[in-house]
Amino acid sequence: MSDVLAITEHRRGELRDESFEIISAGRELADDAGGDLHLAVISGDVDSYADTLNRTGVDAIHTVEYGEEFNHDVYVQAIEALVGDLEPTFVLMPNSVNGLDYAPAVANRLDLPLVTDVIGFEYGDTLTTTREMYGSKVETTVEVEGDQFALTTRGAEWPEAEGVGDADVSAFDFEPDEDAIGSTVTGFEEVGAGDVDISEAEFLVSIGRGIEEEDNLPLIEDLVEATGATLSSSRPIVDNGWLPKNRQVGQSGSQVTPTVYLAIGISGAVQHVAGMKGSDTIIAVNTDPNAPIFDIADYGIVGDLFEVVPELIEQFS
Repeated sequence: MSDVLAITEHRRGELRDESFEIISAGRELADDAGGDLHLAVISGDVDSYADTLNRTGVDAIHTVEYGEEFNHDVYVQAIEALVGDLEPTFVLMPNSVNGLDYAPAVANRLDLPLVTDVIGFEYGDTLTTTREMYGSKVETTVEVEGDQFALTTRGAEWPEAEGVGDADVSAFDFEPDEDAIGSTVTGFEEVGAGDVDISEAEFLVSIGRGIEEEDNLPLIEDLVEATGATLSSSRPIVDNGWLPKNRQVGQSGSQVTPTVYLAIGISGAVQHVAGMKGSDTIIAVNTDPNAPIFDIADYGIVGDLFEVVPELIEQFS
């Protein structure tokens, strides 16, 4: 059997979406390999997290109690110990800020080949992973040789796992080397967090270069108010200083998965699309019928936003 060990993630007392997505990714890989899916829950309220993560498809959950917040050295030691005990063929970690902090160290300590930012995989005689390169302009496949593998999975590429599972939940016996823990979280200070978290929004109205100038923002804000949506944007709007950084969607901004994503005056550059293509329903408004945004849109309006938006406001008012 070729088992999968997937590492879950939490921040500030809350499980992240990546934790539920990595269950789906791990289950898919475990099915390909004919093995079991093991989850690791490290630090924080591990019992509560384990209960929430006990979704359909999970075979076993291993809890590691140590502190409340993420700690690089603790994660590296804990994962190394888990791999030594469970001997999984695959170690899945989220391609997140925290995941990219410890994944290279884990791969180095365990002498595993590491493939980051994976968006798909197949396992037969060998492991083949799918990644995007050159700003998501090119999709590539990478064949990986070895007996064990370390992967980081991109967020929003797999659906969040659902259902109620019957996994075996157990506390993992782990005693870290305290001398090897070089840092400790003592507190948090919000810096430039902004007024909203667009990654939590259910309905986003997002604007791009098509609004032409900052003076046209009030028109979009009227639409946001009429629809009860949250305002977001592509990078040029933020670069121009028209909206704060916390409103930016894309590779260098936030990754969002709302129920509805209304893109107004956004061409659909790959960097932007990478941050919102997981939306349930995408609606695009653009004057260019060949704009790339229409390739992923569920519904499209080819027209001048300065004519379309007032009509939408009237419909919702």
